[in-house]
Order: sequence, then structure tokens, then C-alpha cells
Amino acid sequence: MFVLVNLKTYPCDPVAVAEAVRDVNETTDARLAVAPQAAHLERVAETGVETWAQHVDPIDYGSNTGHALAESVAEAGAVGTLINHSEQRLKLADIDGSVQAARRADLETVVCANNPAQIGAAAALGPDAVAVEPPELIGTGTPVSQADPDVVEDAVNAAAGVDSEVSVLCGAGISTGDDVVAAGELGAEGVLLASGVAKADDPTAALEALVDPL
Repeated sequence: MFVLVNLKTYPCDPVAVAEAVRDVNETTDARLAVAPQAAHLERVAETGVETWAQHVDPIDYGSNTGHALAESVAEAGAVGTLINHSEQRLKLADIDGSVQAARRADLETVVCANNPAQIGAAAALGPDAVAVEPPELIGTGTPVSQADPDVVEDAVNAAAGVDSEVSVLCGAGISTGDDVVAAGELGAEGVLLASGVAKADDPTAALEALVDPL
């Protein structure tokens, strides 16, 4: 089970959370990673934790002020990137361009989408994984596996119908170990979460509670 912790722009200590993710990762068979803000990528990667970017743009080297270049993200220590998160949505052509840019820089990719139909379209672009995240559940503490489990199952089927090599992650409202287990039972190979760890008073304890049932 892949557990990817997105720190968004929460006012947490990214290095402290990264160290917690790294330490808990050593105690479990689950795969844990963290996605900090771009400005914190290098510091987080230096902890030894698996580090992901929150976004890369569909650009190459050149005149692109204010954009995230995939090669720069990789040089900072990231091994993967989110694309098309609900808080950083892209047009389909730009999602494709970002996937291609990430592939060029040897970055693993997780393309986020709101529903099973979008999951199918995203899977057709050839990412390593897709993540189904109904935006109305993000940050609510109510997991999609509980609110609407059919969304997860339908997303898994939609991706498999396009490319069986594309993994499906479950996001939105994930905060407990039971949520992670439920996502796996519905066919997801991982989870994408944020506030449950990034806003926790004790990130280590929060992470341990997530992976203990696995």
C-alpha cells in the first residue's frame, strides 16, 4: 500500500513531518512518501524520505517564469510528482504535457481526477498512477470509501479498462487506518492524504495509526 502525504501549504514543519514519514516507513511494509511545497523539496529530500513534488508544469527549459520545471524538481531530490490536484487543475492537454515532462525527468506520476470518467481519461495519458479525489470531500475527514465506495470501485474499473498497468490511489478525507484498509478492499493500491498528518499534533503517531492495520 502506497501512502503519499501531501503537505499542501499547511503551516507545518516540513522537515519534522518528513522525518516522521521516514521513520515510520522503516517500521512497515507500506510505502510512505511526502510531497512538500516546491521551496522545501531539497530540505525534505535531505532527510532521506521518499520525496514528491506537488506539481510540475508542461514546459521545457526556456522562458517560463514562475513555473515548475520537472528537471529542477528532480534535481531538488523529488522522485515523483502529483499532477492535476483539485487545487491545481489543468486542462487535459496540459495534464498530458506534465506527464510527458515528468517522464522526461524520470519522475513517477500520480494524476488526480474527480470521478471515474476523468480517471479513465487520465489513465489514457500513461501516468504511473491515478488518484480519485471527489473535491467536495477533501479536508472533510469523511473518506470517499465511506461516503461513496462505488466511486472508488468504478475508478479502479475505469483505469483497468484503459491500462491495467496504471495503479489507482484513493484520496479525499483519508485520516485513519480503517480508511486505508477500506480503500485497499475497494481495489485501491494506495492513498493520498494531507491534513490527517500535516495538521496532526503528533505526525508520527498519526502515521503509525494509518499503517498499523495494514
